[in-house]
Amino acid sequence: MNPPGGIRIGTVGPPVKSMAAKLADDGELLVRGALVMKGYRNNPEKTSDTIDADGWLHTGDIATIDSDGYVSIVDRKKELIINAAGKNMSPANIENAMKVASPLVGSVAAIGDNRPYVVALVTLDPDACAAYGDVDPATLAADPGINAAVASAVETANSTLARVEQIKKFAILPTFWEPGSDELTPTMKLKRKPIAQKYATEIDALYT
Repeated sequence: MNPPGGIRIGTVGPPVKSMAAKLADDGELLVRGALVMKGYRNNPEKTSDTIDADGWLHTGDIATIDSDGYVSIVDRKKELIINAAGKNMSPANIENAMKVASPLVGSVAAIGDNRPYVVALVTLDPDACAAYGDVDPATLAADPGINAAVASAVETANSTLARVEQIKKFAILPTFWEPGSDELTPTMKLKRKPIAQKYATEIDALYT
C-alpha cells in the first residue's frame, strides 16, 4: 500500500506490515505473511500450485521492486512473450511505450511469442485523427503522414525498450477497436488470443 506522505505514482507501494514480497527468477511477484490465504478449500493440488513449500504465494503478476521496497506491477505472467530465443518480455510494457510516444496511437498489440522478433498491430485513435479531417479508419491507415507519424512513434518507443523488446515491423489496421469488440474487453483490455486468430494473415505478413 502507498503510505500517506510517501505516495509514489505508478507503484502499488511497499508491502504492509507482517507481509514480505520478493521476485522469482522470472520476475513473478511472490508474497508471504499473515494475509496470505491458507489455501483453496478441499483442493490441495491447486493450493500447492499457488503457495509453495516455503509459504510464498505466487501472484501471477510480473513486477519490479525498487530499492525502497515499492512494488510496481508490469504485466500478468500468463501474457508474457517468450521469443524464439527464449527471452521473456512483457507485451504491455512494449504497448504502453507506443501509446506514450504518440497520441495518434489508439490500441497496440505486441506480437512475438515463439517468433524471432517483435511486431505490432496498431490501431489509430479516432479523436486524435479527427485533425486530419477524414475519420474513415481505412483511409487514415493508408495516409502517408499518419504512417510516418506512427513510424516515428515506434522509433521513440524503441529508444526506451531493451533491444530484444524493440518493434521491428508494424501494421496500421484499417479499423478502430472498440470496447466490447472482438479485440477489446469492455474495460479496454486486449483479447490476445482472438486478436492473434483474427489477424493471423496480417501478423504472418510481418514475418515474411
